[in-house]
Order: sequence, then C-alpha cells, then structure tokens
Amino acid sequence: MPELFRKRLIPNECIPLKNDTIHYQDDSIILTSWDTLKPKATLAKGYSLYVLEKGYKISRFMDANDNFICWYCDIIQYEYNAKNDSYIFTDLLADILICEDGSIKVVDLDELAQAHEEGLITTAELHSSLYKTNALLQEIYSGDFKKYTDFIDNYAL
Repeated sequence: MPELFRKRLIPNECIPLKNDTIHYQDDSIILTSWDTLKPKATLAKGYSLYVLEKGYKISRFMDANDNFICWYCDIIQYEYNAKNDSYIFTDLLADILICEDGSIKVVDLDELAQAHEEGLITTAELHSSLYKTNALLQEIYSGDFKKYTDFIDNYAL
C-alpha cells in the first residue's frame, strides 16, 4: 500500500496519514477511511475519495456514532513518488461543504487569496484551485456528484 501525506499551506505542515486505511485504489481514485487526527466533539471519523485526475478529495464526515455530518470537499493537487510509493496531497484551500439539508457552502476562499498574496502558491495554482472549485460545483449542481457519494456510501454503509 502506498504511503499518504496531507500537505497544508496554512498552517504549513506535511503530515503522514499513517492511520488511514486504503479500501480501494486504481489509476484514477483512492478511497480511504480514517479517524480524526485531532478529535473534536462532533467529528470523529470518515471516508475520503481522492479523485486524482480532477483534483478533488470528497469526504464523508461522521460522528462517533456513525451519524452523517456533511460532505466535505477539498480542492487538491498531488504528487506521486513511484520510488517510495507515496502520495503527497496538497490542500489548495478552497473547500465545498454539502450539508445534510442539501445546502452548499464554499469556504476558505480568503485563505486561498492570502496564500497567493504571501507567495505560498503560484498564480497557476491559484487558477487551478478556482477552476477545480468551479468544476466540482458544476458536478454538484447537475447531480453528477452523486456518483462520488454513492461510491463512498457503498463502503461506509
């Protein structure tokens, strides 16, 4: 199994996801389950689907009793190192939440702007994050997003 790493820009950190379990992997997707790195009152665990070619990480957030909280979508880029069989997933800061009531929230665009202003991401990465955010929103609005949630739910439920 490959090693997985989560790289954040704000704050600047790269953390090995040692406790994530890979349930499925092919050339275009990786499905993992995990427990939170820093436990919170409500969020305890979840599943994440890395859609490699599109630059999405779609997560099913759950509480300690396996109750659904929300779909949390990170916009990412990744690097694969074949020699070490490892992936580094860099969070490109823009996030989309789909709440239980169906409402949609786009968050952290201020962090995306801040990262660009501070030189933490390039203009090309800024554009990539915005294009991927728009593409994912279009999949959500059109109903195509369901293919991702169905895939995750086949393992989670």
